[in-house]
Amino acid sequence: MTRKFSILYELYEGHTRRAHVFRYGLLIFDLVTIAFVIVTSFFAHTLTIEVIDAVIGVVILVDFIARLLIQHDRGRFLLRLATWADLVAVLSFLAPIAGEGFGFLRILRTLRLLHTYQMASRLRRDFKYFRDNEDVILALINLVVFLFVMTGLIYTTQYGRNVQIGNYADALYFTVTTLTTTGFGDITLNGTGGRLLSVAVMIVGITLFLRLATALFRPRKVRYTCPTCGLKLHDPDAVHCKHCGTLVKIETDGVV
Repeated sequence: MTRKFSILYELYEGHTRRAHVFRYGLLIFDLVTIAFVIVTSFFAHTLTIEVIDAVIGVVILVDFIARLLIQHDRGRFLLRLATWADLVAVLSFLAPIAGEGFGFLRILRTLRLLHTYQMASRLRRDFKYFRDNEDVILALINLVVFLFVMTGLIYTTQYGRNVQIGNYADALYFTVTTLTTTGFGDITLNGTGGRLLSVAVMIVGITLFLRLATALFRPRKVRYTCPTCGLKLHDPDAVHCKHCGTLVKIETDGVV
């Protein structure tokens, strides 16, 4: 890493107190951004909201450039889905600057939700509670991300073409009723593309629901990599690996 980027590298990858404060500052920014995305999706976009949009877009762009500069393999970084999601999010937040003709891009800001997976990686390293409940939390994240990304996609493709989708709330309502297989039938999507979207919501959505239910109700496991066979999930009171019989030393807090 070149000297001129050493401070950036320390802030994004280091283990100093300053680095942790900086990264959790970004984490708070991401959470606030996601909340802002969801809440403002239900309202008309005033000048104040568009100014906040622009500020958020600039911050995300600066963060993106900083992360790009410290990468050892920039080509691989640019191929990541989260990287492209950030670029699309920047474009969607800054779209009003280019004029109302690009206003439809605003809904693509929901792709910022994909950034939650980077949050999950950070929380996994720092919090025992997150590590202990990682399967449930990640299953919930998967469901929420899918819900809002699909809602954004449905709104983008149906608004102005389907009289039943008049706002983001209508698209969210359709997504939830379809995902839960409730299917009241008061809103349907137009065209072959709309039907295919409905199929995707039903198939993927019910799969994610089942995954969340499985994570919630199955017996709790702890993560410990067996040194012999590599099995990662074990019973909390395991003494031997169920797969190969190797003695395992799982850390506990002393509670039986």
